[in-house]
Amino acid sequence: MRYLTTSDKRRGTLALSIACLVLLAGLQDSPAADRAARPNPPESGLQTDPAAGRDLDAGSTVKAEAPAGTLSVPDVLLVNQEGEPVHFFKDLVKDKVVAINFIFTTCKGICPALGATYAQLRKVLDKGAGHEVSLISISIDPAIDTPERLKAWSGPFGAGRGWTLVTGEKQRVDQLLKALQVFTADKNSHSPFILIGDASAGQWRRVNGLAPPEKLAEMLLEFQQARNLQNRPQTEPGREANPGDMSPAQRYFTDTVLTDQHGTALKLYSDLLKGKAVVVNSFFSSCQGACPVMLGTFSRLQERFADRLGKDLFLISLTVDPETDTPQKLSGYAERLGAKPGWFFVTGSKENVEIALRKLGQATPAKENHSNVFVIGNESTGLWKKAFGLSQPEEIIRLVEEVLNDRN
Repeated sequence: MRYLTTSDKRRGTLALSIACLVLLAGLQDSPAADRAARPNPPESGLQTDPAAGRDLDAGSTVKAEAPAGTLSVPDVLLVNQEGEPVHFFKDLVKDKVVAINFIFTTCKGICPALGATYAQLRKVLDKGAGHEVSLISISIDPAIDTPERLKAWSGPFGAGRGWTLVTGEKQRVDQLLKALQVFTADKNSHSPFILIGDASAGQWRRVNGLAPPEKLAEMLLEFQQARNLQNRPQTEPGREANPGDMSPAQRYFTDTVLTDQHGTALKLYSDLLKGKAVVVNSFFSSCQGACPVMLGTFSRLQERFADRLGKDLFLISLTVDPETDTPQKLSGYAERLGAKPGWFFVTGSKENVEIALRKLGQATPAKENHSNVFVIGNESTGLWKKAFGLSQPEEIIRLVEEVLNDRN
């Protein structure tokens, strides 16, 4: 098979740019690759939807011990392994993505395994984009676990930068453990789970602390990616964006709110397209025809561009069956495919999904007739192309490389 693409490297006027975007959305099965002059970037970024702060299941590979619930993290005064006073929320948790486990130094069971997992997790995070993620270990036996004992216990694991161990007055530690919903009167009965999440966003997962470090790192990086999106420059507080503030691309694509497989609210243009190279397809989770083949190609793209996925290349799989494909269902579906951070499975209200499908040239009257075309674009340079999604993966990889590396 061949690519259903053409390429036009000439930049046009603003009117032509918008016309190209409209043409892109209107083409379903015909060749298209239109370059539009990149408009000025909009000032607004992700505005977090309160509905995004919900419990997230860690899936079948790393099973949740229990829903994390809505956690209110107290700012209790504790002390770290260096003997330094720390306020738990302000100094360790606020404005960070964190992983929190629970140990005690005289433990002969699971605690050493939890320490070894943290040591490996730190290495995995530091090899990738996880330098900003913080690891925290809270002693559940503060009467015995002095800072000196915590430092000696963690030393063989190589604890250092990015891994903080804390203890303190028993009353304060118990207050913290109860707030995190992990308190147990018998230290020997504590569970080997880890709380991972972002307190500022109100998003937490409670996962198996003995899971493979690579899997734990993957989930933490998803939180970090969401935080990075949230922290992009936003519209001046108290002033809503008006059409005059928007770039032509933003006005065309719109900031229709969608939801990814983790329940995070994302704007179509500002959060999914702006400044990125993207590959977009449409699918539905119960499809037994073309969808598995096309998503298999996405898996190949994920493997081929592993060093750029989630940084300057993003994969977007947009459901054509939003009433069935809830975030929870898509979460399990994405996990079975081994989706990594940077591959979004997107759903939302029926109305909003239909808008997104139409803007991306994927609209369909019936889910069974959804498009088998990939939309491949570099929003920064204005280069947009299409490829037949059932082509050989090597052909699509070549086209993605061309669009991703476009510099004009």
